[in-house]
Amino acid sequence: MAQRRSRTPARRRPARRRGRRGVRSWLTWPLIVAAFALAAVTLGWLDSWHPRAPRSATARMSAEAARASNQAFPLHAERRRTAPRYRFRGGEAERAQAVECLATAALYEAGDDRRGQRAVIQVVLNRVRAPGYPKTVCGVVYQGATRDSGCQFSFTCDGSVGRRPVRTGWIGARRMARRALAGEVDAEVGHATHYHTDWMVPYWRNSLVKVARVGTHLFYVRS
Repeated sequence: MAQRRSRTPARRRPARRRGRRGVRSWLTWPLIVAAFALAAVTLGWLDSWHPRAPRSATARMSAEAARASNQAFPLHAERRRTAPRYRFRGGEAERAQAVECLATAALYEAGDDRRGQRAVIQVVLNRVRAPGYPKTVCGVVYQGATRDSGCQFSFTCDGSVGRRPVRTGWIGARRMARRALAGEVDAEVGHATHYHTDWMVPYWRNSLVKVARVGTHLFYVRS
């Protein structure tokens, strides 16, 4: 009886499948690389809105050297214009939230200095109306707060905000915030969107125009 000829095992089909998988993997890698490149570009664009302060000689200045540098940096009072009255658009709940955010910024940034508190509140409201910033009071105050660096107000990302100060100043700060939301303007600050104390020189100083000095704080507008 003749032996039955066995069929040749279909070993080439898996090879073809392996070949197809190999082709697909080679096609997939460029897509993965392109996705990573796109992510890097996107993250870089986002970082441009909350730039980290580069390490520079100004960051290592002594307080005396910084004050001397700030004194020499020209002040252009002619560039200062009184900001228009702020018009709050929102309900009672939104207004109460905005008051709390303004009062918090005023207290943490200026302490119990009432004059400084008014200036901080005006800067926050100026930013709400300026391009490139959130369009709500709380959005401006806490912009970048979830980042280790890049927050707009340092108390929101350095842990200070978790240590709410217990002081009678809250009553006065809230009262001042309500007045600002009702249209009270700090004319001396003008349209300033940036400020710093005179014992430091921030990396962005030279790109802006100094328009006012309130106590130990210097105020700037975009050039």
